[in-house]
Amino acid sequence: MTRPLLRVYLDGSMLDTARAGTFPFMRVLAHAVQGAGWAVDWRDAAEAVDPDSYALVHMRRPDTPRTLSFRRAYHYPFWTIEPCVERWRFAVARARFDPAAVPGAARGFAGRLRGRVLPGPDPVRGDHVLVPLQGRLRQERSFQTMSPVAMLDAVCATGRPVIATLHPREAPDRADRAALDRLARRHRNLTVGGDTMARLRDCAFVATMNSAVAFDGYLLGKAAVLFAAIDFHHIGLNVADLGAPAALDAAPGHAPDFAAYLWWFLKHRAIDAGAPDAADRIRSAMRKGGWPI
Repeated sequence: MTRPLLRVYLDGSMLDTARAGTFPFMRVLAHAVQGAGWAVDWRDAAEAVDPDSYALVHMRRPDTPRTLSFRRAYHYPFWTIEPCVERWRFAVARARFDPAAVPGAARGFAGRLRGRVLPGPDPVRGDHVLVPLQGRLRQERSFQTMSPVAMLDAVCATGRPVIATLHPREAPDRADRAALDRLARRHRNLTVGGDTMARLRDCAFVATMNSAVAFDGYLLGKAAVLFAAIDFHHIGLNVADLGAPAALDAAPGHAPDFAAYLWWFLKHRAIDAGAPDAADRIRSAMRKGGWPI
């Protein structure tokens, strides 16, 4: 009887380290599927996915019936395996967060994670709102409540100092830049540009579509006003539910249990590649995606 074959499509250093056995998550994943009687084949992401094979792709839309997509859950060693690529459609986005069900160890976990990924002085509560911008600044997409330019206009209307930073890999085009310049002329409280992570540590709160900067803000105890759908929405102030004025007005005093949430999102809901149950969680995610493993 032929063993089921899983093809994993990777590029660059991911492919090289997977083949060398030095990519921790891929090493655990190989152990998980091989332990279930499957074989693993590491493939170049530039190749077309075989529509009849079981396949994993990295941060790409799974376009064939037996394909699942995987991505890092914001920080190593946490990962997700999902039947879709949109983070706001992930299983965790639909799950209910109950802080009362989180163990006391959550605080230690959050503190250690912060020390590892965001080392530095303790955060302070400043006056400015940090707005980490992403791409397509003038366009309102289906998962957004308004365009990023309209979002920035709404944040500036609070009268607080506002610092909008640009995405390092999504530079605004000429028309987007002109839209930002018009906003800066209209709102004297707006500054465009700066070091995002430095201004995160001393901001009052974060306002964004769905930037991962807001997730990092949770590590620093920063509330987030979310203008778009995302998987880490549970403790954010969601404009889709509250409206922009109410969400922005509530943000300075919003103090959810950040430590409990981080434990729940990463340790409870994601796959911790360093945990003893990682292989079981990988197989469970694959079964939820429809695979007979």
